Amino acid sequence: MRYIDAFNHFNPKRYFDELLESPAGQKDIGKRVRGIPALYDLDLRLKLVEQFPDYTQVLSLGLPMVERLWGPEKSVEMAKIANDGLAEVVAKHPKHFAGYSAALPMNAPEAAAREAERALKNGAHAIQIGTNANGGPIDGKEFWPIYEVVEKSGKPILLHPARSREMIDYAGEAKSKYEICSVLGWPYETGVALSRFIFSKIMDTYPDLKIVSHHLGGIIPYLDGRIAHSFDQMGVRTSDEDYEALRKSLKKRPYDYFKGFYGDTAIEGTRAPMVCGIDFFGADHVLFASDAPFDKEKGPGYIRSTIAVLNEINLSNEDREKICFRNAQKMFGVK
Repeated sequence: MRYIDAFNHFNPKRYFDELLESPAGQKDIGKRVRGIPALYDLDLRLKLVEQFPDYTQVLSLGLPMVERLWGPEKSVEMAKIANDGLAEVVAKHPKHFAGYSAALPMNAPEAAAREAERALKNGAHAIQIGTNANGGPIDGKEFWPIYEVVEKSGKPILLHPARSREMIDYAGEAKSKYEICSVLGWPYETGVALSRFIFSKIMDTYPDLKIVSHHLGGIIPYLDGRIAHSFDQMGVRTSDEDYEALRKSLKKRPYDYFKGFYGDTAIEGTRAPMVCGIDFFGADHVLFASDAPFDKEKGPGYIRSTIAVLNEINLSNEDREKICFRNAQKMFGVK
């Protein structure tokens, strides 16, 4: 079987050096990323890819998102540096890397739309954004020009959860505790962001926009029935806003929008959520992804375990090929 890894992470050298010098890079973020050499050491990354036959990667930056590291006076420049760096790595090593996803400075929305257009014209195969922009929603009208640019390109958005410790678990606390913000908060926030794409009418306005939700849709597949039946009744719990009228004004049933999104297989190589997610989205809407190199082995672990679980579960060969490489070929426009 061939594999195109749609969602994994790598920081090109110049960008990585700047990340370490940023205020956040001087604290917990720098501590973590320094400890994962395959995230920034290109020679080591090449060796990692070579461990797996018929396997290539579509590269994306690692977290945090550009807008969390720098203010708008610098984030625009750093997004360009990151995207040009990824483009260079892919151009020099096409046997290892099938393509790349461009990052955007979401704290400068107008510049982000221009950078999306520039990067896509320069050969980017996708655009990566977070589920929030420095804690704020990404469905505001200031971001819609970005979605228009991406829809016109025919390439997808890769949606990465971005909940940080500053987004608290309970009122009155200063920060989220026990790393709950990522372990449990990321799947939740993925569902929130997808919902906002629907109810803000972004998906009605840009119906050909393709969104790949990292970690197989977060909580969405698991809450299949709740999403279907509760959003069918949206408005019964709320008296101060007319959500029933909003629901009826949508072009489709809310549930059908969720089914129209895409998910990837980056779920730490575990069987039950893989079966659940593929059953929800369908084989046509799932892409192979590993989330490398964030496993305990700092590189090969998630790749190996994801391949293993896809070989174990009951799939037709046609569906397995769709998930492992054919959907990526079609979506990213890669060989």
